[in-house]
Amino acid sequence: MPDLGGLILQKMKIARIYTGDDNKSHFDEIEIEIAPNLSGLVSELIPATGVIFRETGGDYDYDFHNAPRRQYVVNLDGAVEITLGSGDKRVFGPGEVFLAEDTEGQGHISRAVDGKVRHSLFIALD
Repeated sequence: MPDLGGLILQKMKIARIYTGDDNKSHFDEIEIEIAPNLSGLVSELIPATGVIFRETGGDYDYDFHNAPRRQYVVNLDGAVEITLGSGDKRVFGPGEVFLAEDTEGQGHISRAVDGKVRHSLFIALD
């Protein structure tokens, strides 16, 4: 990690879902730089256009669909299983964040995990 005059940058890793050249969604990982300040480790401000609060039922099972916009999804409780056209799957649990950018192409499947209600926060980027 680079040392910037005593400030040690660290990186927070966040999963990303994006559309590849094959028109299918893929997982990737991005890194957000965070640096010490008075309140802990903080990133630079990331511009956003709005926030959406959401509750999905324990029977939630949404077949292939695209993200409606570029957005961060923050799980507050419960979990969601995301399946891609390639068959790759990941479960995102409480407190986990991912960036949904697959606004075109085949999209992804979203399912509730263990029949539990999930509360989440969408942070719209455009």
